[in-house]
Amino acid sequence: MNTRILLVEDDERLAELTAEYLTKNDLQVSIEPRGDTAETRILAEQPDLVILDVMLPGKDGFEVCRAVRQNYRGVILMLTARDEDFDQILGLEMGADDYIAKPVQPRVLLARIKALLRRRPNTGESSSDESEAMVFGQFRISQSTRTASLTGITIDLTTAEFDLLWLLASHAGNVLSRDDLLQELRGIGFDGLDRSIDARISRLRKKLNDDPENPTRIKTVRGKGYLFSKHDWN
Repeated sequence: MNTRILLVEDDERLAELTAEYLTKNDLQVSIEPRGDTAETRILAEQPDLVILDVMLPGKDGFEVCRAVRQNYRGVILMLTARDEDFDQILGLEMGADDYIAKPVQPRVLLARIKALLRRRPNTGESSSDESEAMVFGQFRISQSTRTASLTGITIDLTTAEFDLLWLLASHAGNVLSRDDLLQELRGIGFDGLDRSIDARISRLRKKLNDDPENPTRIKTVRGKGYLFSKHDWN
């Protein structure tokens, strides 16, 4: 039971039931009912994953996510209101790695947690393996170290942003549809409404200094999807 999870949820009964289920599945769970104190705990304890509800006393989940993102290197999974696209997109904009709509079945939550944790870097492995690195001009991305840099400057990426960027770069020059991306990254198909990929693409473009009005590095192919350019990285 080495994986540490901080569950930030003010519904005491729901938090206890969720923690009990996750604990039975070999996860170490702590509960925090307030947003303002959660911020301090996240930065001090550095849990492997934070399950962060949006509606919290003291400080809401969006504020907490934005406040800790730069100095917290773990995974943030936000709990949002069902079918509230605004909540979902805003959470991703604040730096969340993924979101899941409430109410959520415990087994679905567990599956999402395991999927997110599988993509985390293993700090016990050597970072000298360059066999899983790709270079495009002055852009470099490494799977073994899960880092990306542009003109020698490391790009600050969330877990979800790195996964999307690696997937796009792995298919450089080819168009990937939203359905392709969602199936690979979240194990679900595109339902015509999910905006998570669009939100992450927008964030990546900003971090890659790509013109949002006329992007050349991650291009939008109207009606088809997104294309990572092999060029335009100088």
